[in-house]
Parts: sequence; C-alpha cells; structure tokens
Amino acid sequence: MTLGISAALLTLLQAGGGASLTPLLFQFGLIFLIFYFLIIRPQQKQRKSHEEALRNLHRGDRIVTSGGIIGDVIHIKESAKDAKTVMDDEVTIKSGESRLIIERGRIAKILSQTAPATTT
Repeated sequence: MTLGISAALLTLLQAGGGASLTPLLFQFGLIFLIFYFLIIRPQQKQRKSHEEALRNLHRGDRIVTSGGIIGDVIHIKESAKDAKTVMDDEVTIKSGESRLIIERGRIAKILSQTAPATTT
C-alpha cells in the first residue's frame, strides 16, 4: 500500500505536479528589498542624523522635548562613560520661568542651534 502511494507521488512530481520555489523566493526577496530601501534605510539615516545632532548639542540651543516642552539649554552634565551612552546625559533647560532637568535622549527636536563657544 505505501509503495503504491509513494510511486503515485513520484509520478506526480515527475509529471510537473510539483511547483518550484524559485519564483516565490524571488518575489519575497524583491518585497524585502523594496521595504528596505523605502522604509528601513531612511529611518536609519534619520536616526543617525538625530543622534549626531544630540551629540552636538550646546548651551543656548532651543529644543523641544518628547513631552512637548520648548526650552533653551542652560547646562549639559556629561557623564564620563563611552560615546554610546551619551543619551543618558543630564540637560538642564529653561522654559519660561522654570528650569527642568531632562535626559539628552528625550530631546525630540532642535529648533535652533548656536555656534559652540571656542576657547582661545
């Protein structure tokens, strides 16, 4: 009985009953490439440019926090850790008459940047 079933399957495969996976894999690969170039890659570029802008944050810059608070940077307390943890630095901002301490990573947007003070 099993010999008859396996022989029938073998004849179906030889007769063209089995489809190739190559076109399906090609389609999935093409869809992945489209998603990569239209969605993933631009997001990575935007994230890198935002992180670079946060690394170059200086006193006097006008920022918007992720909570929507607009303020001017008064002081940046940098930690002595490596460059990858720069987003944990404390930034003191002044908004109106209030002073707030936030993490550097919570800054959503930099509205205006001032030139860094050079020491001569």
